[in-house]
Amino acid sequence: MTTPRPTHQIFKKIDRFLSIGECMVEMAPAELAGDFHMGFAGDTFNTAWYLRTLRPDIATRYFSRVGTDAVSQSMLDMMSSAGVDTCFIKQDPKRSVGLYLISLKNGERSFSYWRDQSAARTLANDAALLANAVQDANLIYFSGITLAILDAQGRKTLLNALETARAKGKTIAFDSNLRPRLWDSISEMTATVMQAAAVSDIILPSYDDEADFFGDANIDATGTRYLNAGAKTIVIKNGAGAIHYIHDGSSHHIEPPSISNIIDTTSAGDSFNAGFFAALDQVTTMEDKILFASKIAGQVIGRKGALVPLDLTKFAI
Repeated sequence: MTTPRPTHQIFKKIDRFLSIGECMVEMAPAELAGDFHMGFAGDTFNTAWYLRTLRPDIATRYFSRVGTDAVSQSMLDMMSSAGVDTCFIKQDPKRSVGLYLISLKNGERSFSYWRDQSAARTLANDAALLANAVQDANLIYFSGITLAILDAQGRKTLLNALETARAKGKTIAFDSNLRPRLWDSISEMTATVMQAAAVSDIILPSYDDEADFFGDANIDATGTRYLNAGAKTIVIKNGAGAIHYIHDGSSHHIEPPSISNIIDTTSAGDSFNAGFFAALDQVTTMEDKILFASKIAGQVIGRKGALVPLDLTKFAI
């Protein structure tokens, strides 16, 4: 293994972050059996929320659609109170927001969804608004779930906007976040994910999912596939196993800190991504960026729910 090279100058200063996707009503198990706590969460929003917590100096915006009903307004109010800018979230009077319910067993979560009439499914319908939003950011993030909820034209509009933004020097980050139940077929899912990879600079997949649906023989094969698609930086999460990254012509494996108190793995990957983004222009080596992100995720999975308070006294970028 070669000596890791400093990467501080490779990542440009980040001061405007845009996350694209769907935020939903979250019904999470409460302390009393049979009771649930209502909140708001969704993969790309979770990342925006944690990034805003870690880096309040970064202007963090969320791009989506919601309804005009009371629960949609409550969602917008929550985002604003968290410091996430909602100026690019349109309201649709004919739709509302989706809902999901979490079931937990031994720290592992399963989900039930009600999202067919979610306004976020039409988030890419206004191409001009989308173009303005990505133009006003220097780090843009989306996921496989973002793509899965859109129709074919919406996916094309989004990927075209991101491709144009990347050509203009914007940094595009993507988490494949594979959810086969949201797609018409596995082949459609995998083909679309690779189209997304082709317009992305940073890719943050999870190895278990990649091996299941792409048939990757090992974690290195996952990295090579995304490198061949055109990504510059690939960080492959691997549960409690070694994280694999490819960056700047080198490839390495890093053992994350061990976690003994796992309560709820909801948002583990989302908070990891936020930690990685928070460290991009602040931490010198890739190893330290990844270790910082791992520590953030480790704290999150020690509590219940997608969005949990962080003890920032334990972390320093």
